[in-house]
Amino acid sequence: MTEIYYDKDADLALIQSKKVAIVGYGSQGHAHAQNLRDSGVEVVIALKEGSKSVAKAHEEGFTVKTVADAAEWADVIMILAPDQHQRSIYTESIQGALKPGKTLAFAHGFNIRFGYIDAPEGVDVILVAPKAPGHTVRREFVAGRGIPDIVAVENDATGHAWDLALSYAKAIGGTRAGVIKTTFTEETETDLFGEQAVLCGGTSQLVQYGFEVLTEAGYQPEIAYFEVLHELKLIVDLMWEGGIAKQRWSVSDTAEYGDYVSGPRVIDPSVKENMKAVLADIQSGAFATRFIADQDAGAPEFKELRAKGEQHPIEETGRKLRALFAWKQQDADYVDGSAAR
Repeated sequence: MTEIYYDKDADLALIQSKKVAIVGYGSQGHAHAQNLRDSGVEVVIALKEGSKSVAKAHEEGFTVKTVADAAEWADVIMILAPDQHQRSIYTESIQGALKPGKTLAFAHGFNIRFGYIDAPEGVDVILVAPKAPGHTVRREFVAGRGIPDIVAVENDATGHAWDLALSYAKAIGGTRAGVIKTTFTEETETDLFGEQAVLCGGTSQLVQYGFEVLTEAGYQPEIAYFEVLHELKLIVDLMWEGGIAKQRWSVSDTAEYGDYVSGPRVIDPSVKENMKAVLADIQSGAFATRFIADQDAGAPEFKELRAKGEQHPIEETGRKLRALFAWKQQDADYVDGSAAR
């Protein structure tokens, strides 16, 4: 049975009694740090010397230490650097400071699940993962609300790891919405699968194919863009609000009927089999091995695939269309990797 925890189930005093180092000051890092501070927790930011984020963290009132110094100082070390960099940061600057009784924390279980980080005995290893980008985590906290979190414990050396994980979740606003108990393995495998098969990979490929079918049939690319990409947000928002049922209730009868009769023609049983293959690669570690090996080599495959995606005709069509409308968000607000990652 699913276990869900709320504010009443967590003791904020536990995390308030700890010194917390936040490793990284990107999307999640700034949100965790600011929410923790507002909840009365002593926080420092751990960054490599020369990091572009040092000035930003100073501007927002934080003490910044090197990762090694912060790890030595802290009771709780939350690693929020990108997955591919965590292993080297841990080995070079954190591992030597992990004395018994300390807590190593993550917001994604990738490096623990696939063995790239192996914490020593005597150290608690916890996961607190808000299910939203960092700017949303911060915005909802400031508004007096919260983002649902999932929490896990890989190693409970002190006997208090679960209590501390819930306390941390409360300090960043998670228990206001609800916190679900999971495991590092479940969080990592389902997160990667969701990203690859549905949320990012599956959706992106579906949109691109839809655009190609319409434009190759002679329809205007601008019209195709609106029909297969722009309106997607409206549909997803309805799903988010009330599930697939609300989306179907909200659209026209024509659209709902087309959903039933044509959806399974596009997303047929072979797609489910392909999804199973994706999940198998995640579970076996094949995806992790491929990703880390490519990153260690300088990310040639990653960069090639990114460049190819950026050159798809839908991107140029979108840039031109968005520039024409008053409702547009500036592309620079979200295509700059430093803002989004």
